[in-house]
Amino acid sequence: MPELPNSLEEAIAQSRAATKAALDDGYTRLQVDLLFPELKFMPVAEQFLPLFTEYESRLKVFFADAGAAALARRDWADATFQISDIGTGRAASIQSKIQPEDEIVLFIAPTSVEVPQLEKICAIIGDRPTIFLNPRLEDAGIVGIGYAARQTRERFLNTIESCYYLRPIDNETALFRSYPGQWEVWVENSDTWVKIAELPKKPSGDELDLILMKGQSQTTGKDNTPGKKPGVFKSLQRFIRALNN
Repeated sequence: MPELPNSLEEAIAQSRAATKAALDDGYTRLQVDLLFPELKFMPVAEQFLPLFTEYESRLKVFFADAGAAALARRDWADATFQISDIGTGRAASIQSKIQPEDEIVLFIAPTSVEVPQLEKICAIIGDRPTIFLNPRLEDAGIVGIGYAARQTRERFLNTIESCYYLRPIDNETALFRSYPGQWEVWVENSDTWVKIAELPKKPSGDELDLILMKGQSQTTGKDNTPGKKPGVFKSLQRFIRALNN
């Protein structure tokens, strides 16, 4: 199973492999998360797209709005795939966004603002493979926190399987998942990174706090199973800053 990556390139390569494995196993709605605050989505998307090379024009790539889609068409002028936007149009325009020849769909960085439109587009997509790259779909201020939000989660958001997830909680703690592996919690201990927990489901904030409290008591002063070199997330942050410049 993959371990914590040493670079953003390695993380994206892992995410491609995890996505392919999940698609091969029959999953049709997949989510990939590289949760770094400074990370821009276009460089990540550019490195993620080779996963779909074989599809050529049968791949459709969606951006959140028309402006982002226009920039992508400019920057990827030689792309063989189609580029569109989620938008906020009428029902007739929603129907036209997905065509019979669209075999696989990639949504790049959609947000909670687009969830109503996104759900309608996904209903048209049906069981065709759909990947959400670095989405931000759950914002309580927009999706809500009451009955309507629960319905949205049960009806749509919960149908999406997380196949790759990398989130540095701080410079010494990370939550990681790479399909088909379990959810893993890693902490920096002395001069190594140590995996302190494996879980079948993504831990909640409270569950994560408990795991970290137990992990700290277990790792203090001990030389556990070697993990990655120290400062892996500091290195990733430097790599991201350089990439974004």
